[in-house]
Formats: sequence, structure tokens, C-alpha cells
Amino acid sequence: MTTFEELDALPTRELHDRAVKRAEHRLDVKFFWRLIQEGTAAEAAGGSLERSEEDALHWSRQMLEVLRHDEAALEVRRPIYIDYLLGKHSE
Repeated sequence: MTTFEELDALPTRELHDRAVKRAEHRLDVKFFWRLIQEGTAAEAAGGSLERSEEDALHWSRQMLEVLRHDEAALEVRRPIYIDYLLGKHSE
């Protein structure tokens, strides 16, 4: 069993890769949907309301954003990756 401390010590990119790989293996659409929702909210909170509104209208763009390897986007989702890897998500 992996602990929060062990996961928190990992680089964000590794957390992303592990979480996405697990979700792909499980075909966990709920996980990807959560990433989309959180990303749109983060864009709005970061002052990019226009961008978040545009993203909300285009799910395909949102999915690409979830899978991209932009450091800022990964960092925003870091808590989600940790929660998912700890099993703190709805099945």
C-alpha cells in the first residue's frame, strides 16, 4: 500500500503518468471527467474566464488538456492524482 507521504514525494509528472495509466487500465471515465471539471475550474480561478468558458464548450479540447504534459496543468491537478492513487475516488 502506498502512503500519502510516498506519493507526495514524487514529481508531479510521475503522479500524472501513474494516475492516467491506472485510469486507462480501468477504463475509468469518472477519473478523466473529474480532471476535465477541475481543469476548467482552475482556469477560471486563475483569471482565464474566457478560456474556461471556451473549454467548457469543447469536450475534445478538454480531453487533450487533461492528457497534455504542460507543467502548470499537471501541477493544478496534483491533489487529484494523489487522491486517485490512494483510492480516494468514487468507483
